[in-house]
Amino acid sequence: MTIEDIHKHLKETSKSVTQEFKRLFHGRGGLYEGWRHLTIDSIDSILSVALYFQEPLEDELIEMLVAFTKSSDYETLVVQRRYIKGTASEVLVGTLSEDTYALENSIKIKVNLLSNRNSGYFPDMKIGREFVQKNAKDKRVLNLFSYTCAFSLAAKIGGAYEVVNVDMSKGALKTGMQNHSLNELDPRGISFLPYNILKSFTKLKRKGPYDMIIIDPPSFQRGSFEATKDYEKLIKRVEELASEECLLLACLNSPQLQSDFIIDMIQEFAPSFSYEKRLENVAEFASVDESRSLKNLVFKK
Repeated sequence: MTIEDIHKHLKETSKSVTQEFKRLFHGRGGLYEGWRHLTIDSIDSILSVALYFQEPLEDELIEMLVAFTKSSDYETLVVQRRYIKGTASEVLVGTLSEDTYALENSIKIKVNLLSNRNSGYFPDMKIGREFVQKNAKDKRVLNLFSYTCAFSLAAKIGGAYEVVNVDMSKGALKTGMQNHSLNELDPRGISFLPYNILKSFTKLKRKGPYDMIIIDPPSFQRGSFEATKDYEKLIKRVEELASEECLLLACLNSPQLQSDFIIDMIQEFAPSFSYEKRLENVAEFASVDESRSLKNLVFKK
């Protein structure tokens, strides 16, 4: 695929954009030879580009993106070079507000597009959040590894009775509070707990039992969580947190681990839960090997 091919792809995929977030080009899925390092997102009037490692044609690519932005309805072009640690993203066209947010099914989620790392929003989890919104009515929801609390937004908008958000990062939880305010959600019944989850089961049990439990950990975060050894610790305790008819959404975004990694673990350590289904992924995030892509697995007690 050439840079001219990417230009044609952008012209085509941007025809249907609205104010809602849309991934225009997903190189990370491996479907486009030579472009695994590139993603391009549409965020209202912003074109947001991420480069995960450096390739020889980067200057030519950037030149094309600048020209495309100026000839389109986009007002701003932001480029994030994730392979350069500690470097802020660059605004190459237009300006960027500090109050930028992405829209997902009309839900507002704050994004920090100037960060060199995660923006505060994981768009590939959209269908997981839709599932939560559709199934949260009148439920007490436990949102583990809540990050900026996007699942909590979906749960409350879906009519959840209570949501308990748990994450070690106080900064992420602060953004989560701002996200709830941004969506004008009643703060009653929403908790933001800066706990180390693996050391806080007793505290969480006191607030339960929970009718829906969401486990959405990082695959690997130094000093915090490593899926291959720590996911089991969560599954071994999940039954004592669950109500009699609890729904469990167990998420895994490690390409090295398959769905059976969690399914087998549930069968062994939480046998009261039965496997229901794996949620489909967002079409725009298609991968050459779907078994290695994001796993959103639904279980029911």
